[in-house]
Amino acid sequence: MNIPFADIKKQYTNIHDEINHAIQEVLNDTAFIRGKYVERFEQNLAKMYGINHCIGVGNGTDAIYLALRALNIGPGDEVITVCNSWISTSEVISQTGASVRFVDIEPDNYNIDVNQIESVINKNTKAIIPVHLYGQPVKNMDLLIEIANKHSLFVVEDCAQAIFSEFKNQYVGTFGDIATISFYPGKNLGAFGDAGAVITNDDNLAEKIRMMSNHGQKVKHNHKYEGINSRMDGLQGNILNVKLNHILSWTKRRQDIADIYRNYLENIPNISIPKEDKDCTHVFHLYVILAERRNELMSFLKDNGIGTALHYPNILPMLECYKHLNHSSSDFPNGYYASQKILSLPMFPEIEKEEIQYVCQKIKEFYR
Repeated sequence: MNIPFADIKKQYTNIHDEINHAIQEVLNDTAFIRGKYVERFEQNLAKMYGINHCIGVGNGTDAIYLALRALNIGPGDEVITVCNSWISTSEVISQTGASVRFVDIEPDNYNIDVNQIESVINKNTKAIIPVHLYGQPVKNMDLLIEIANKHSLFVVEDCAQAIFSEFKNQYVGTFGDIATISFYPGKNLGAFGDAGAVITNDDNLAEKIRMMSNHGQKVKHNHKYEGINSRMDGLQGNILNVKLNHILSWTKRRQDIADIYRNYLENIPNISIPKEDKDCTHVFHLYVILAERRNELMSFLKDNGIGTALHYPNILPMLECYKHLNHSSSDFPNGYYASQKILSLPMFPEIEKEEIQYVCQKIKEFYR
């Protein structure tokens, strides 16, 4: 049996008539850059979130960069974020001219330890970027917002992996000043190329982000800001519109798959399964376990036709590009420990129960 880590093709096969029609609509109208199909998607996503503004952009990385630029974050400023994320979260901080300050994770849920945030706040701190990793909300968002308000800091929520995840029955992405979303093809709501979005309730920030994503112009050839070229294209907008109609059912399926994994894996020694925190609704972009002899297990599963991945094998402060910060792994013990043991198992809505059983059977066989 061969089980890929993810299978985007299966999803397309299930909705190919809808997708092909959406693509043909855009081709017929030649609405390739922004335009009515992107606007429709922005309106529909904002409505589902119950938020005032959604701005479609080129990708999730640009979304964070534009959010920080709109908040006037730049040289001399510091932005706090978590030590374990994809580099997009931290690299855009540096690209604004600001400095990144890393915080360790909680040992049991891979997200930022909110209780450590105040220890790195100083007079230069301007914002916090909490990352809702793997589809699990930061479990102390109310405390994080309280800390941000106390110190007059902006909050930019990185929801790249957590679209429609909830904390206390409220969607993540609606707590801070701005939130960012990625529609990379493998995400829970994935485009057929790069795409992203910024959501906010702030009218002024929304207008500024929309302009800055289009070279800083509101009217052509009249540039209020130096911006960038980061516009969602019509094909991605209309494809995402189709997929938006399915996202809640796909999310429920991911949660059901996680339940199946839990039932088969929870009593296996040498591994730890994801913990679903109280007040949090996990959307399982990834199903990540902690495994003893992780690399050996990964190779064993590969030999048995099972695709896995690492999210992520290195904590950000240990990357060469952050060597100048002079961190050691002991500065982030929880994040470093997790990075040595995490393993992402196959997770996509179309995976069959028999395939999940096969994955779990092979894990049991490895530790027998």
